[in-house]
Amino acid sequence: MEIADQLDQEACYRAVLTRDARFDGRFFGCVKTTGIYCRPVCPARTPKRENMFFVVSAAAAEEAGFRACLRCRPETAPDMGAWRGTSNTVSRALALIEAGALDEGDVDALAGRLGVGERHLRRLFRQHLGAAPVSVAQTRRVLLAKALIHQTDLSMAQVALASGFGSVRRFNETFQALYGRPPSALRRRGEKVHAGGVRLSLSYRSPYDWDAMLAALAAHGDAVEGRKWARRLSKAVDGAEGSVTVEPAQPGRVSICIEADDLKALPGVLARIRRVFDLSADPEAIGRDLSNDPALAPLVAARPGLRLPGDWSDDGAEPPNDRLNDETLTARAEAWRPWRAYGALHLAMAGIGAAELMEKTDAKRAA
Repeated sequence: MEIADQLDQEACYRAVLTRDARFDGRFFGCVKTTGIYCRPVCPARTPKRENMFFVVSAAAAEEAGFRACLRCRPETAPDMGAWRGTSNTVSRALALIEAGALDEGDVDALAGRLGVGERHLRRLFRQHLGAAPVSVAQTRRVLLAKALIHQTDLSMAQVALASGFGSVRRFNETFQALYGRPPSALRRRGEKVHAGGVRLSLSYRSPYDWDAMLAALAAHGDAVEGRKWARRLSKAVDGAEGSVTVEPAQPGRVSICIEADDLKALPGVLARIRRVFDLSADPEAIGRDLSNDPALAPLVAARPGLRLPGDWSDDGAEPPNDRLNDETLTARAEAWRPWRAYGALHLAMAGIGAAELMEKTDAKRAA
């Protein structure tokens, strides 16, 4: 169920009936009678089958004219991982969009950065996400804005700026069109807010090996104290001066505090955080594919929450999950695509080098 045109509608409905959390963020259900779209885990009463159809991304739902459910709040679902491992071009494009590539540029310029034609890029987005690149970008802005409205005490003008809208007027018009009310009406009375920077929580798919991640980042030279990671922001790299801290919260959530002198930098900072902490990883898909290799199967089973530490600055030339630095593993690792880097990481964590892996393989073949 990872490609838009291959989505199994009946399987999706069965997952909704049982509110199966394994599918949270993998698809969204559009309810024809209400005009809203929901996560599979929505606590609302499940509509009849004939009143629902399913799409692979929130952008596809919004492009079809549906608005986000205010109960299950699609913006709090794990990052849309449906495209992970399906297309390197889509993966790179989404990373650039998340960093703001379409906030000021157009699809043609984005395609140029990726080395593909505009029509080909649009076709790939239709195939893998069921929506156009501009729809994906707008949905990203809207869902980030909703998260800021619910989780912070920023003014509506600040929310518009921080979520990538070009103007407050455009921000208001978009929310009025989507929800039939101004964005300020979505802020619940008495909702808890925080002072001292922009505080947000982001979702990820469990399990997550936080000890391994924080140890790897500390070894890389990052500032890690206890279970809190910190970094200074710079105008040259991030578009703002300030700081950011990240620490694990309740299972499936990570707590973030960003202090920046320019809120326009927020989408880019969040994109970098997701990359550094590999928050969009899909442990189920990674484990399923890598376990086909008998050498990796016991390693993956022993550490299912292992994530790839990412770089704060990344040119996006190739998805981190498929990068391979050890040339001696190239032949063996072709079978691990698109998770080659995860396979290499599992071997490194287990202290198994390429030569030892080859020796074990040769020994098994000889036996």
